[in-house]
Amino acid sequence: MAIQVSMTVNGSPASAAIDPRTLLVQFIRENLSLTGTHVGCDTSQCGACTVIVNGNAIKSCSVLAAQCQGAEVTTIEGVAGADGELHPMQAAFKECHGLQCGFCTPGMIMCAIDLVKRHPAASEHEVREQLKGNMCRCTGYHNIVKAVQVGAANMQGA
Repeated sequence: MAIQVSMTVNGSPASAAIDPRTLLVQFIRENLSLTGTHVGCDTSQCGACTVIVNGNAIKSCSVLAAQCQGAEVTTIEGVAGADGELHPMQAAFKECHGLQCGFCTPGMIMCAIDLVKRHPAASEHEVREQLKGNMCRCTGYHNIVKAVQVGAANMQGA
């Protein structure tokens, strides 16, 4: 038995008839073909699936798409400007080499954007604490933390 779900994703209306058990990450990837939101662990441990729903970062593998009925959802594809200009946080990750393989990067960036909204002048320690729910197997986090702080400064100036 399918249910109808409708929400706004990256500023555009999105709706589909889905199985009621469909996770938000599945809806985003499979129904909308927005594959920047990654599936890493399926247990909400790694943060690769982080998106912003109604202004707050969430792990989309732990929420049913039906729970987001009527919500405003932003994925990594929705943070750059319409002209393709990178969001200040994306630009900071590029500038500071805050990525290696790139698998965790979309979730890290979405988490970082939310972090900066809540803690615009976060210290290195605070950034590390806030990123605990996002795992990277490649970098050691030094450049990620640096990128978040540079991104925060750039977001303040934007």
